[in-house]
Amino acid sequence: MSRPADLARTLLKLARDDAVALETLLGGKAVSDAVIGFHAQQAVEKSLKAALAAGGVEFPFTHDLDGLVELCRDVGLEVPDELSGVDVLSAFGVEFRYGAIDPATLDREQSVQWSKVAIAWASRVLDQTG
Repeated sequence: MSRPADLARTLLKLARDDAVALETLLGGKAVSDAVIGFHAQQAVEKSLKAALAAGGVEFPFTHDLDGLVELCRDVGLEVPDELSGVDVLSAFGVEFRYGAIDPATLDREQSVQWSKVAIAWASRVLDQTG
């Protein structure tokens, strides 16, 4: 196994773990949007990074989803249109997580959808790259 492929699989597994946490926490009425948004953001971020790693592309240490989407496109990866607008989750990776600012109301359904789309897409990318 090559190192990029191992990293890609690890990142995808971690993205799936965040998606499971997200789905589990959705049922808790006391769980804040900041926590839900964090796990959605992490699932998408790790999926994007998994797709990049699968192609042997180095990626920056960042929570900027828009920047990661652009990097994916720059290296020839076709990012699904369904991820349009996903950058609204970027702030949940840092600012909202550490209380720097209060989150606006999060669209929880959309956040779950973005995480599902990102994970499914990254899985296909990994399958194609072997």
